[in-house]
Amino acid sequence: MSGRPTAKQVARWAREVEVVGGRIGRHFARSEPRRRAVGYIRGLLGDAERKNGWQLAEALGEATPDGVQHLLARADWDAEAVRDELTDYVRGGLGVPDGVLVVDETGFVKKGVKSCGVARQYSGTAGRVENSQVGVFLAYVSPKGHALIDRALYLPKEWTNDRDRCGAAGVPEDVAFATKIALAKRMVERACERGLPARWVAADSVYGSDYSFRNALENRGLGYVLGVRTDFSAWVGLRQMRAKAILAEVPAKAWRRSSCGAGSKGPRLYDWAWTRINGLGPEAYARWLLIRRSVSDPTEVAYFACGGPPATTHDDLIRIAGVRWAVEECFELAKGDCGLDEYEVRSWTGWHRHATLSLFALAVVAVIRSRLQKPAGRKKGGIG
Repeated sequence: MSGRPTAKQVARWAREVEVVGGRIGRHFARSEPRRRAVGYIRGLLGDAERKNGWQLAEALGEATPDGVQHLLARADWDAEAVRDELTDYVRGGLGVPDGVLVVDETGFVKKGVKSCGVARQYSGTAGRVENSQVGVFLAYVSPKGHALIDRALYLPKEWTNDRDRCGAAGVPEDVAFATKIALAKRMVERACERGLPARWVAADSVYGSDYSFRNALENRGLGYVLGVRTDFSAWVGLRQMRAKAILAEVPAKAWRRSSCGAGSKGPRLYDWAWTRINGLGPEAYARWLLIRRSVSDPTEVAYFACGGPPATTHDDLIRIAGVRWAVEECFELAKGDCGLDEYEVRSWTGWHRHATLSLFALAVVAVIRSRLQKPAGRKKGGIG
């Protein structure tokens, strides 16, 4: 999608954006903001160098960004209902019975102190502690494609403990401090309650190392492959062991070299081992520790806490572990091509509205791509 779009791409996007407009229109009180929202998504899919207020206003044929700013800050529309429409849209376009939900976060480096949620905090985008906002996101991944379907702005305690500051940024009075893990659990619950077909959840150690998060997934009957830290502890038979101790007892013949998916330089090959760990009801729901070791540097090891049906195979867990990388591509495309990080709003409402429309633009691309995929077994040649 990167680069100047082709005429065919523009035509496909235009048609699909009109379909999206028909879906979300009922969540707008008036026709003017509804028209702007559809134009906003279209502008995010356009070839403007930056997707800021002025550029998007030009895409809408407006002389100033006032209308765009009104859409994001003050117009009467329900961003949460539009987010639900996004989930339904992705379900229809990409849904498969064994889809995977992927939780991750990304940072938005900011200057100043007035943007809602901004603080000195670790930003994966910057790779260090930086003055930034952090958003928690939920992606849906299937063989048909992948897209981001939900978003939540993380508010540090220095914000939630200062209600005057929250009020100035438009944070609703009932919004209290919530950890990133709590935000992730809510998003998974919303996706499931919306009927999104998913059997697995993947996430890194920020989420996987939290017992309550793993327990919530088990209670919903979802399988998971979640990164954990080296101090992860589990019962193996009659012994309680940390992940590093389990690694030390893996026999050489137990390692298996396998790809967890295609990367930019070919198959992502690692050495893998797994062991069954104790669970509360192993006949109905089993647990494992999956260990990944670098081929080039055997000291580079990663651990994954896993849970799922007892018949789950080694290959199943490796595949789900590899699926997590799809969320990185989602972030790259959302920021690079759909303006996710180019917003000029400071309020709680503005952030969530912009993010919702940006994720809808990303989903349009994913759905169109899925329709253009070559059917299995088809001979080489152009798309019909």
